[in-house]
This record gives sequence, C-alpha cells and structure tokens, in this order.
Amino acid sequence: MDEIKKLLEIMQALRDPESGCPWDLEQDFSTIAPYTVEEAYEVADAIERGDMSDLRDELGDLLFQVVYHAQLASEQDCFDFSNVVAAINEKLVRRHPHVFAGEVVKNKQALLQAWQQHKSDERKDRQQVTTNTLDEIASTLPALRWAEKIQKRAAQAGFDWDDIEPVFEKLDEEITELRQEINIEDNKERITDEMGDVLFSCVNLSRHLGINPEQALRNANRKFIQRFHELEHQVGKDGRSVSDCSLAELEAYWLRAKSVRR
Repeated sequence: MDEIKKLLEIMQALRDPESGCPWDLEQDFSTIAPYTVEEAYEVADAIERGDMSDLRDELGDLLFQVVYHAQLASEQDCFDFSNVVAAINEKLVRRHPHVFAGEVVKNKQALLQAWQQHKSDERKDRQQVTTNTLDEIASTLPALRWAEKIQKRAAQAGFDWDDIEPVFEKLDEEITELRQEINIEDNKERITDEMGDVLFSCVNLSRHLGINPEQALRNANRKFIQRFHELEHQVGKDGRSVSDCSLAELEAYWLRAKSVRR
C-alpha cells in the first residue's frame, strides 16, 4: 500500500498547477485514452511473449493509466482512486455470490447466465435499461472483439446455430458474394461491405470452435513475421534482396521458410 500511496503522490505532483510537468498539465481524459488502450495491448503482448519482466513493467504502465484518469476525475470533484478501488471491490463481490455469499451454481452455463443477470440488474439500478439486446456493447472495442461480443450476446438470446456446419456454409456463401462483387467495376463500397461480412463470418466460425479470434490473428501475424524474417535471411544468404526476386522465386523461398523451425 505504501507503493500505491507513492504512485498517487507522484501523479499529484505531475499535475500540480505550479510545479507539475507541462505536458501532463495539458492532458485530459480524451488525450490520455489512446495511451490507456495502447498500454493494455502492450500487457497482452508481454503475456504472449511469456516475458514476465516486461509484463511487470507493462502492468505498472497500465496501472498508471488508471491512476491518471482517477486524478483527472478527482480534480473535477467526480471521484478519486479510492472510489475506483471501492467500486471494483463491491462489483466483484456482488457478481460472485457463489464465492462470497454461499450461492450454489450448477454449471458454467448457469454461471454465465447469472453473471449477465447481475449486469442487467446493475443497469436497472443506474436507470440504463434498454430493450435492445446489443445496445450495451461498446462500439469502441477492437473490431474482432466487438464482433465476437455481438455474436455471443445474440447467441444468448437464442439466435445461433446448434452445430458448426451451417457456420462453414455461411462463410462459403459470403466468400462467393465477395467474389461476385469483385467482378463488378467501380464497386468498392459493395466490396467493402462483403469483405466485412466475410470477416464477421470468420469471427463466428472462430467462436463456434472456441477460439479467440483476436488471439488467433495475433498468432498468425507473429508467424508471418517469423517466416518473412526467415525468407529475408534465405534470400540474403544467396546474395540477393527481396526486391530482386520474382514472385515465383519468392514463393519458393517462402516454402523453404515455412519448413524452418526456430
């Protein structure tokens, strides 16, 4: 707790109107928000790489973002850091009666339903009731995560296939429609629309397979980077550069890169 107190004092010093940091004094919620998102992704990146030292540092950076927003709110007499901590403590206890109040939950599905009910009750308490199933999902989420949450919420309402085969069929249908639009000239708007449908269907397939689509794509990105590095290495060993090679030659190098395990 002494370290938390020190961090809060540092934040207050950075925002001191007379002796604080000029850059920090210029910031507000909207200018800091992008850094908050960035730090959250850097935490995820450290976890993916299994770098515990980096994870410790990135978690500190993310914590600082929470402290920063709390300081801004405190200056506006809205709330402070202790209120943030108290709110999450209360919420976690309230949403886990099976842990803190002896309530019995039969299975994982019942647990999920109870969680959603608690959230719904909280919205009613805040007078944020909506009759639309998908309205409460934040559109500011990364697109893959947003799509996944939309699909999960629709599924909870009963709008979902019972098995995976129709999901494959829907993906094939969307790819066919995309191909059709591509064959029409000056049709970028429709192509964009169909491309979005393909990606949405891919997320749905990932959900039915129990795979996190964001994580799957991040893994694919890392795999591509690793293989392209190997391709560049192989090309360089032959005394050439990537730009010197034909597409057929690069394809051959790519196949060699895929076979290398590092």
